Amino acid sequence: MVKISKRLMKVQESPTLSTSNKVNQLKSKGYDIISLTVGEPDFQTPKHISNAAIEAIKQNKTNHYVATSGILPLRQAIIDYHNLHDGVTYELNQVIVTTGAKDALYGVFQTIIDPGDEVLIPAPYWVSYTEQVELAGGVNIIIDSSLENNFKVTVEDLESKRTEKTTALILNSPNNPTGSIYSRAELETIGNWAVENDILIISDEIYYNLCYNGHEAVSVASLSEPIKNQTIVINGVSKSYAMTGWRIGYAMGNETIIKKMTQFASHSANPAAVSQYAALAALTGKQEVVDDMRRIFEKRLNHFYPLLESVPGFKMIKPQGAFYVFVNAKEAATRTGFSDVSDFSLALIEEAKVAVVSGDGFGFPDFIRISYTLDEETLTEAVNRIKSFIISKS
Repeated sequence: MVKISKRLMKVQESPTLSTSNKVNQLKSKGYDIISLTVGEPDFQTPKHISNAAIEAIKQNKTNHYVATSGILPLRQAIIDYHNLHDGVTYELNQVIVTTGAKDALYGVFQTIIDPGDEVLIPAPYWVSYTEQVELAGGVNIIIDSSLENNFKVTVEDLESKRTEKTTALILNSPNNPTGSIYSRAELETIGNWAVENDILIISDEIYYNLCYNGHEAVSVASLSEPIKNQTIVINGVSKSYAMTGWRIGYAMGNETIIKKMTQFASHSANPAAVSQYAALAALTGKQEVVDDMRRIFEKRLNHFYPLLESVPGFKMIKPQGAFYVFVNAKEAATRTGFSDVSDFSLALIEEAKVAVVSGDGFGFPDFIRISYTLDEETLTEAVNRIKSFIISKS
């Protein structure tokens, strides 16, 4: 008899990865599928970063165990980077390097949550937040936003869901899946509310460098010393440096929490040394590569968004950051004979040969998430396929 734990029986596969796997299966059978699913830059890791990893191997820096919290030069580079860009100061014992930002989030939840503790999660949300909170024994308290409000929540929204069991609030700006960015004033109001009510802010800032058309992201920790002390910042090199496969993230914040996260990691895993030396080169090397990629994404967004606006039955707002457009596709689904958007998104894969991610996993089932991490010609072809499919079915 095979026994699976009750906690894992509740966990669902990541819908983004599930859809990506389906696309890969179809591609392996020869189908011409345009995938707008995975949150991954289509660029190659910059050569100076890869070369630094190769050099670390040649110098035998990667042959042995390294500190659970990360190699000291990388932790110092993380501190220096955020001191330069955000004006915040951390100590070495306030930083932990993790196997991607996802692992940093998992470590935070395992560290701070007891069974029954409540975590406030603005929706739409990244698909793994709710699953990771449940794995830690916590309770997800979802706070809905709206397209009309640019998918952002207010202190009044948060206060309406706060209880004596409220332990933490997850903020993600720029946001996955919407691309929305909270302003400094909005973050200050939320940050001060969290301080007043002793609620830990978990600030997922992985898309921090990917802002477009004059918009700018603000690190929550930079707002004030009290807010910084109430915040765990999550970040990494995956999105900004095209290093998703290297699996390097990090967390910064309260010394006691970081220490316990490090103890937890000592019994699970920490990142490979070679990846850490690559991340060190990313943070200390030329930063022009980050802005070069950002400008390309901005150009793609400005090309792609008007095309999406022309699709029958699509409603959306223009994202300010990240690399997704979150589209209300309910009318498009109805036009094509589908009662829900999930079935509509499956039909797009199977019939239009364009893969998008249904909004179910993000807490907004009437929406789809579309990634614009491909070249403009491919994005144009994807829109043409979607429009043809909707028109032919209407």
